[in-house]
Amino acid sequence: MTDRDAEETDERGYGPGPWWADLGTWGAVGLIAFGILSAAWVFLRLPGTPENLATGYYQAAKVLAIGLVLAGSALVGRRRTGAR
Repeated sequence: MTDRDAEETDERGYGPGPWWADLGTWGAVGLIAFGILSAAWVFLRLPGTPENLATGYYQAAKVLAIGLVLAGSALVGRRRTGAR
């Protein structure tokens, strides 16, 4: 079998990206809002809150951090394209 016989699914040879990679600016805003609401849910100890509160805060912080990074990246990307 030669190299030309092998079928490639992606030109770069990488697998699919993370689930949050294509959310965009409004997706980042949604993640930020969801992270804040999740933290408030844990703080108020509403139904579905884990027994260990640190676990709930950790999960909410992960979602919030991903949203903040995406929003920051979108803002920096807009600033760079506007400066050119």
